[in-house]
Parts: sequence; structure tokens; C-alpha cells
Amino acid sequence: MNLFNKAFCRIFQYCFKVAIPILPYYNPTILDSVEDISKVLDEKNITKVFLVTDKSIRKFGITKKLETHLADNGIAVTVFDDVVSNPTVDNVEAARKLYLAKGCQALIGFGGGSAIDCAKAVGARIARPKKSLDKMAGILQVFRRIPLLFAIPTTAGTGTETTVATVITNSKTKHKYMISDFPLIPKYAVLDPEVTKTLPPSITASVGMDVLVHAIEAYIGNSTTKKTVHEALEAVYLVYNNLKKAYDDGNDTEARRNMLRASYLAGCAFTVSYVGYCHAVAHSLGGMYNTHHGLANAVLIPYVLEAYGSKIHFKLKQLGVAAGICNYRMSDEEAARVFIQSIKDMNKSMGISTKIHGLNKADFKQLAQYASKEANPVYPVPVLMDEGELEQFYHNVYIEDRVTVGNMTGISRPTPVKQEEKELVGV
Repeated sequence: MNLFNKAFCRIFQYCFKVAIPILPYYNPTILDSVEDISKVLDEKNITKVFLVTDKSIRKFGITKKLETHLADNGIAVTVFDDVVSNPTVDNVEAARKLYLAKGCQALIGFGGGSAIDCAKAVGARIARPKKSLDKMAGILQVFRRIPLLFAIPTTAGTGTETTVATVITNSKTKHKYMISDFPLIPKYAVLDPEVTKTLPPSITASVGMDVLVHAIEAYIGNSTTKKTVHEALEAVYLVYNNLKKAYDDGNDTEARRNMLRASYLAGCAFTVSYVGYCHAVAHSLGGMYNTHHGLANAVLIPYVLEAYGSKIHFKLKQLGVAAGICNYRMSDEEAARVFIQSIKDMNKSMGISTKIHGLNKADFKQLAQYASKEANPVYPVPVLMDEGELEQFYHNVYIEDRVTVGNMTGISRPTPVKQEEKELVGV
């Protein structure tokens, strides 16, 4: 990146960091059960709610407890269960029309990051009916208050139940972009481990690693505060001590609860301190190829940390100490190496590859442009990179999908996700 662009990015980021104390950040109020929602609605005289989820979540009966409880308490529920993985503009518009047609008064996002992101985007469009989602891309473009929003995560990973952001894909161009503004922070987050027990091990792994990436990128960036530092460190500790347990035994309630807590803390941390290039690259892959976001982050993060080099060695040492795998007697360089290797080892222990299938080299330049546009100048990354430098990460994770049949070799399709996993996360 040239000196002018670097200066612009750093000045922009510095101004935001200085403004953090006066910006209207807040943490959602935590509810321990879906049944606590009716009490809040009663206090606010709300009688019609809009539940945003996907067909798989309903098929497996995960929303039934909430729907029944609300109905028993005289609250009408309109359900939109057509959320797709990586929700699109068209997806959001269909939901918005139904919300308005039914005269709903509040939103409930129930599911993984896609469902909650869709609910946030619906709220944004209701708040700004004359402004398209594409026009709201970037920061501080919503501005107006959205309807009361509850977030019920069924995956301990995205952290979207705490954040200022929603991620949407343009239906036509396949460009995946972030909308970030304070009204998008949910007022309430329901952290109920019972609704996460249905996750298959592979999804538990990828969304759990997403939590780790949130915490890491928030911590190593240049916009940390005392609060976000503590949140990120605690999140890393919880991931290292609970993710593998949840992966090995999906019914481990304590591990599931701790991972929800980790996701919440990491979400709070990166809401204020932002993420980095790993996320920007992962978002571009999700938009172009529908790559699962948590999986993309898990595969990318070792490459990104290595590319930052010595600039982050001290901070990686602090994260390694929090995780319990490093000590203060180690040099910064050694501790950083141990921490990065531990991420690779954790990925391997849960069946996460070092590469991503289904990528096309011809797309890499365009993808790098998308990633650069998202990250620069907003993300306060430890080392600035332009689109040419970001393109390296697509090559890092690229693998040519070839299959040999008899004497013939050709390009194969990626190994499909198991059907039950598709249904549970909407992939």
C-alpha cells in the first residue's frame, strides 16, 4: 500500500478510536431462556412479533418452544423461515414485506448468523424504507432506530447477537458486504445452551473457530480498549477450554454454555475494536462461493497471522498465555509461533482442512478488491495491505479440485456437506 493510502487509513482509524468513548455502544441484555422474551414483550405492550429463521431450524423443532410459549401468552407470531445461508437483498425484501403486511411490532432473529443478520437487515429497511441495503453498506448509514430486536443464536460462533453489523449479499453481483451502525445492536440476546445441542460436530468446530478469530482480530488490532482487551482474552480462554469438549460431546451443557459466553464476549470485543483482513477475505469467499463463514475464517487465520509478522508477536504471546499454551518466559517470537501452531493443531483435531475447495483463480483479483474495499480504511489492522497484497491469501487457501477416473483426470466438485448439516445451518 502506498504512503498516501496508509496515512489516510491510519488517520481514519485514529479518529474512530478517539471517538470510541462517546459513541453509543452498548451490550445487549442477556436472557437465559427463550421463555424470558414474553416478559419483555408484555412490559413493552407488544402483541405481534416477527420471527426470522430458516426451514431447517423449524423442521428440527428448535423454534417450537418459543412459538408455543408466545402463543400461550397472547402474542401473535408471524414466521419467516426462508432465510438462506449468506442472506441476500432479495431475502431481506421478502421478509420486510411480510413484516409490514402482518403489522408486526418487534423482530426475533432465531438461528445462526444468517438468520440474525437477516433480522437486522429487515430492521434497517423498516427504519429506512426509502434507502436500499446497497446504499447502507459501510458504516453509520442506518442512523434511525429499528424495531425492538431479540437475537437467539443457535450456534456459538458468529457473535452477531452483540454486534453493530449485519452481512448481506447482493443477489445479482454476489458481492457480500457489511452494514454497520449502532441501531443494529440487538437489545436482547438469549444465550440458551439447549438450542445449540443440535449442531453437528463439523459446524460446532467451524463456528467455534469463528469465535476465536473474532477475539484474535479484535485483540491484535489498533483500536482496543481496556474492556475489549479483557473480553477478547476471556473469550480465547473459554474457546481453548471448551470448544473441543463441545465438538467431542454435543450434549455437554457446560461446554455449550461456555462457548455461547465466549461468542458473546468476542462479539462485544469486535463490535468496538473491529475485525481484520481475515474477515474481509472470508466475506468475499462467502459472497462468491457461499463458503461457510466460520470455516473460511478457521482456514485463513493462520495465514493472516503469519503475514502480519513480528508486528503482532507480543500480542499473540498474550493470547497464548490466556489460552494456557504459552508462558511469559518464552520470547515473543517463540510464543507467537506456538500460538499459531496451536490454531493449526486445533483445526486439524476437528477435521478442518488447511485449504478451501471450489475456488477459481480467475476470481482472485476481483475477490481481493472486495476484501480491500471492505477493510480499508475501516479495520484498524496491525499491518496495512492493499488488494494486491490481500490476493496472496486466496492463493494460500487454494487447492485444485481434481479427480482421477481410470486414465482420465479432471476438475472435481467440492465434497458435499452432509444433508443433516445443510439442514441445520441453512447451507
